[in-house]
Amino acid sequence: MIETMAFDRVGAETGSEDRGQARLRWRTRLPWRTGEDWERPAPTRAQQRHDVVGALVLLLVSALLLEVSRGIGALAGETRPIWFQHLALAGIILPLVVRRRYPVAVMLVCSAAFLGLSLLVPSVAVQTTFQAAYFASLYTAVAWAKDRRMLWLGTTVVIAVMALWVIFSFTVSSSYDSMLERIMEGDDTHRGFLPPLVSLALYNLAINAAYFGGAIMFGMNAWRSAHQRELLVRQSAQLESQATELARQAVLDERLRIARELHDVVAHHISVIGVQAGAARRVLEKKPQAAAEALQSIEASSREAVEQMRSLLGVLRAGEATDPEADGGVQRTPEPGLADLADLVQKQPGLSVSFHRDVSEVLDRVPAPLGLSIYRTVQESLANVRRHSTAGSAVVALRTGTSAAGTGWVEVETVDNGRPRTGSTAGSGFGIRGIRERADLHGGTADIGPRAGGGWRVRVRFPVR
Repeated sequence: MIETMAFDRVGAETGSEDRGQARLRWRTRLPWRTGEDWERPAPTRAQQRHDVVGALVLLLVSALLLEVSRGIGALAGETRPIWFQHLALAGIILPLVVRRRYPVAVMLVCSAAFLGLSLLVPSVAVQTTFQAAYFASLYTAVAWAKDRRMLWLGTTVVIAVMALWVIFSFTVSSSYDSMLERIMEGDDTHRGFLPPLVSLALYNLAINAAYFGGAIMFGMNAWRSAHQRELLVRQSAQLESQATELARQAVLDERLRIARELHDVVAHHISVIGVQAGAARRVLEKKPQAAAEALQSIEASSREAVEQMRSLLGVLRAGEATDPEADGGVQRTPEPGLADLADLVQKQPGLSVSFHRDVSEVLDRVPAPLGLSIYRTVQESLANVRRHSTAGSAVVALRTGTSAAGTGWVEVETVDNGRPRTGSTAGSGFGIRGIRERADLHGGTADIGPRAGGGWRVRVRFPVR
């Protein structure tokens, strides 16, 4: 009966372990599937020192309680020498010094000591500290064993041997004879409704079930808690790694944005400077006044380019200097948007640009980032016309509308009627790539390429949410 109870208890514990881990998504396997088991890390040196200190303290307390028991007559029938009695206590307590380092081995050694000493010095075996030491060995084995298959095999053997020992005590040994005689000779009014032998068997069954079942249950709870702590540590490390990766990606995205902005700013103003410098060179001797005006335009464009570049690069120095004079006294300016398109198309030297803009409430809902992307798209488109086309004029149109799904959109289109300039380079391609990236960033579409009737078209449509 005790043996059946023990196996049922182990089965219930392992079953509850698997169900609990399924609820908590601990994907460890059942104890006998050692190939995929989670292994608890070995105890630290501090934990091993605690085991040594704890075992020594328990040994001293056990010796004191043994002498106290002797003083009250609890060991009156014991014939073994006193030193042997203390040695029996030390025999089951001292293995606890390495209980977390060799948990299964300590459980087996303590089980053998428990059986042997219970037969040799039964009055010492019933001492509270003796029973507590054996309980600690069982608990530690379940809580700390790395090889779970070996643990459950060892636990099964221990419980089976203990069950056989109890059965042997009831059937063959005479250890319970005196107890039964006292019960049979007692007052009948104090007896229960069950026979004395059955009552004694059930009592020992309940004690053993609570003893071994409690050790296994507390050990499994400790093992699960250690597993959960390790999972939390791993998750924390994973979250930290993901946060670092997100921060790195944010930095890369910001660098890409700044590079795109710098390309648009530099390309626009350098193209303006190139056109004005060529014009000044041609009229320098014949029309000094026109040359001076071209040089003034070059000066204004270069200053504006420097200011915009300082405004962009100020982001990179945000945490280094708080003094507004640290950057030459130049303050950061707001990013351009839709309101600046008219001024942009007017400042295109050597190029006549007409600007058409719809009057619609959709434009009032355009956010600042989208307005900046539209501005940079027009800026890059006009810069490409000046650098790579023979066109002397261009048309910029800003249109709005509503899709079939009821979503608003805004479209900007730049067209010219020129041909590729002879001797001009093909360019790096970053400008067109930047336009496409801006379109993708806002969920829009870009149509860039030559027109059927001649010239070049850049048309980008952005949804307005």
